[in-house]
Amino acid sequence: MSSPLLEVEAVRKRFPGVLALDGVSLRLEAGEVLAVVGENGAGKSTLMKILAGVYTPDDGVVRLDGRPVHFAGVTDAMAAGISLIHQELNLAENLTAAANIFLGRERVSGKWWLKDREMAEEAQSLMRRVGLPDELVQVRVAALPPGQKQLVEVARALSLRARVIIMDEPTSSLTQKETDRLYEVIDSLRASGVAIIYISHRLAEVRRCAGRVTVLRDGKNAGDLARHEINHDAIVRLMVGRDLKGFYPRSARQLRPGPPALEVRAVTYQDGPATPVSFSLRAGEIVGMAGLVGAGRTELAEALFGLRSITSGEVLLDGKPAAIRHPSDAVDVGLLMAPEDRRLNGLVLQKSVGFNLSLPNLDMLSAAGLVSATRERLTSRELCDRLRVKTPSIYQAVSLLSGGNQQKVVLGKWLARKPRVLILDEPTRGVDVGARSEIYVLMDRLAGDGVALWMISSDLEEILGMSDRVLVLHEGRLAGELTRDQLSEEAVMRLATGAA
Repeated sequence: MSSPLLEVEAVRKRFPGVLALDGVSLRLEAGEVLAVVGENGAGKSTLMKILAGVYTPDDGVVRLDGRPVHFAGVTDAMAAGISLIHQELNLAENLTAAANIFLGRERVSGKWWLKDREMAEEAQSLMRRVGLPDELVQVRVAALPPGQKQLVEVARALSLRARVIIMDEPTSSLTQKETDRLYEVIDSLRASGVAIIYISHRLAEVRRCAGRVTVLRDGKNAGDLARHEINHDAIVRLMVGRDLKGFYPRSARQLRPGPPALEVRAVTYQDGPATPVSFSLRAGEIVGMAGLVGAGRTELAEALFGLRSITSGEVLLDGKPAAIRHPSDAVDVGLLMAPEDRRLNGLVLQKSVGFNLSLPNLDMLSAAGLVSATRERLTSRELCDRLRVKTPSIYQAVSLLSGGNQQKVVLGKWLARKPRVLILDEPTRGVDVGARSEIYVLMDRLAGDGVALWMISSDLEEILGMSDRVLVLHEGRLAGELTRDQLSEEAVMRLATGAA
């Protein structure tokens, strides 16, 4: 039996505090399209970056044509014929398509003169191969639509004589027509012997393109599917086939939630999808919002919090229209948000714990325009005690706290304002197990006190464990709603991946 073109055997990769890959293996034959799928955080991107020379594995072996290879960098991988096309395209938009194809490998005559005609002719040949017209060779990339930019990236990979092309979410910004054209190019490449690794959350695309599927879960192999076995349910079952574990308290939850605290009626927003979104949150309810990367969950939350302009529709709080044009408007009406990236958007890292807890509450801690140091100190200490923030002092720089304690500070700064609606975007990302449990207890108590919680999370265990209802977004639209008795990982993933 001949060796596969590319083989990965028992590869491990560890980052500080995280085992990203734990003995992952895969094989790829010449002229094959292999789809690699998995939930967010399953290890797909780490594995692809190892194959592309961005990372080196801590253990295991990568073989090309049956021989072990060791890539010291991206250049080594490209020289071996492996090219990675990122989801965010790496093109110099101010240069022409031809210049991008040969960027960093320009043909020169002597020391200074570029062989423009030679490069243009070869670029034309490569671009014809991916279905781009000749006249685009000298067009600046900035003027091209997303689909043609994607094909310029493919042409550049072919110019490197790539034998393996890795496509990471290649259709995320393409129209259906552009997507169909990419499918044709993939079919052509496969017929010419080029092997393709296709990464996508869109399982309909996987069924269309792939001859085989490798599923990763929690940094390990979850299983493989041959062409005749590829179907939506089989993929989802492998992606989510783990038992729920951990402690998700529901002791303080009201048996029946109260009246609607937040109503979103046919809302569209800046840079969002054309399809309007409608949903509601009730007092005393935790509503989870699930979806894959790029589904638009964070963008929707930002629009309701005033970080993006709402272009149509209506938002009601406690049954009354709310005109939210700025985050300060949202704060004034009791709609508060703990952001996804706490270090970038939720905290002033170089400042103290007390400073961060006080910052959004200065109006409540002031008299005659002057902040009361005593009230500030007492409020900060009360919040630290309530949330069990582990810090030697409220004067400690928040950057020196653990991730879990930083997240508690992000949540604590809003509690003084007695929120009506609290948006939690990835509330336990990067948080250890003990702190997660404490955050869940806090969420349960807030719901018991009548706060409406909107929890955006990529962690399905968390979504299933803490939610009274789950809303699922797919490509910006509300794909469906699941009540507590309908919840399962498979049900969520079916909606998240676009199944009816």
